[in-house]
Order: sequence, then C-alpha cells, then structure tokens
Amino acid sequence: MKFNQNDLERYASPLSATENEMCKRAIIQVRDVLSDLGYTDDNKEISLLAEDTLAYTLSMRSTVNNHTVDIFIQGSYANNTCISGESDVDIAVVRKEGHDYVFNSSCQTGTTNKKLEAAVFKDTVERKLRVRFPYEVERHNKSIKVKGNTYRKQVDTVPCFALNCYYNTGNNDYSSYKEGIIIYADDGTVIRNFPKQHIFNGKSKNKLTNYKYKKIVRIIKKMRALMIDFRYSSASKVSSFGLESLLWNLPNEEFTRYYTLGYVVQDIIRYLKTNIGKFDYYKEANGIKPLFASVEEKQNYINFINDLDRFFVYE
Repeated sequence: MKFNQNDLERYASPLSATENEMCKRAIIQVRDVLSDLGYTDDNKEISLLAEDTLAYTLSMRSTVNNHTVDIFIQGSYANNTCISGESDVDIAVVRKEGHDYVFNSSCQTGTTNKKLEAAVFKDTVERKLRVRFPYEVERHNKSIKVKGNTYRKQVDTVPCFALNCYYNTGNNDYSSYKEGIIIYADDGTVIRNFPKQHIFNGKSKNKLTNYKYKKIVRIIKKMRALMIDFRYSSASKVSSFGLESLLWNLPNEEFTRYYTLGYVVQDIIRYLKTNIGKFDYYKEANGIKPLFASVEEKQNYINFINDLDRFFVYE
C-alpha cells in the first residue's frame, strides 16, 4: 500500500487536547470510586509522572486503616503512543503496603503471598464501580472494564499490589530495587509488570531520538491496524505493546538518520529484517523482562515484519 509524507505525519501525531482531557476524567472516576471505599487524596492535584506522557497519577490513603494506593495511567495512553481506535485507558490501582518482592534479574519469580487479599481488593473495587456505573461494568481476568461514552474514555481498572524487584549491583549487594506491580489474575496467573519503568524509558528514548521514537511507534501501530483491515493474519498476532517494545530496542541512530518519516520507516524495517538474530536479547520497553516469552511469539513478530516490508510503500 502506498503512503506519502502527509499520511505519515498524520499517523505520527499525538492525541488531541480533547483526548487528553478524557484521560484525566478517567483517572478522576477511579479516584471517586476509591473515595467511596474510604480513601482520600488530601486535596492533592492530579499530576504527571513525567513530561511528554499522559501518565496522570495520584496517591491516596485510607481513612480507616493504614492502606495507601497509587493510581496512575499506564500503557499506550500513558506513553503517549496511542493511535485512533485504541479506546481503552489502562489505570493501575496499586496497593502499596507490604510490598511483594523478588531477588533475581528477570523479576519473574518470588513471593506470591497476597492472592486472597488481592481477590478481596478486586471484588471490593468492582462492587463500587457497579454502584457508580450500573450496567456499564465488565469483570475481566486482569481488570475491571467500565464502558466509555462521549464524555469519558473506556477504562480498564487494574487492581494490583506494589512489587520491589531487588537486583545485584555487585558483590551480592541486593539493596537496590526496581519498582513494579504484581497482578493476581482471576485464573490464578501471577503477572509482574513494570509500567513506570516503561514510561520513563520511553520518555528518555524519545528525547535521545529527537522525538522521533514515539512518532515511529504510532506509525507502525497504524500500519498494524491497516494490515488487520487488509486481513494480514500476522498483524493480529502481534500487540501494540510488543511493537512499541521492539522499536525501543533499536539503536537511536535508526530514528535520526533521516528527517523524512518515510525514509525512517523504511530504514527501520530494513534494520529489523537484517538483525533478527538480536531478537533473543531484546527486552520489553521497561528494560527488565525479555521481550519474547517463546520461540513462537518471536516468529509472530518476524512474520509481521516480513509482511510489513511488503505492505509499506513510501512514495
């Protein structure tokens, strides 16, 4: 399919101010639900974790016990890499007290001692959401979805717990840690993620590439969406998160070699095709977890890149 510079500039554009305001409303609705549970924000303002993001955040404390929570937007909206059609705003609701912890480089094994407490926490949040938004709430494996409307975005609320990943800085010194979250899914799966690391790494990458990184992420995500419309099966087997992370691993010069976006995209596709051997060493954009969990998953991205090379024609 042929694309020109005007097409790519449009695809590369960030969300509008209206979308920005709808993201703020999303976190306000979660704040109000937590207020119903006895939490207070002590009149603090909703702030941003980092500039050049939509990662709005707010800390709250319980007025009935010693619990505290951090709520913040994560995912594509937080990283300001959304494209038209990505409707869900992911909001983490992180219980802070009694951190879970791990002591290994991959941060994927460790204590899982809050399953029952997590289930109760999720149930409680769900009940209050249903009171505020009757007939608009759906419980999912990892989240609670509230349907959107013309005033607010559709929201995936993710009740979870804080996670500290302690790592060896040398001489078996494990005093340093990386901050993450641990999700206890309804099916019993335990998921450890690092959304704040992702946000800060994406911001840094964007600056180091003269603000091309996030533009190219949006363009590649748009290519994926178009390829799905054109029934490329490979496009439906890769995720927006995976593509954003894949591009995060590329050398900065791949984004800055050319001014013209079309040439940058062509160069990045060429780089990916000729450096498949490096994929085994790639990390998620958080810089902690391996990007590919299996050989099959890696092959899905290789197939997508090959199809993208045929699909994308710059004129």
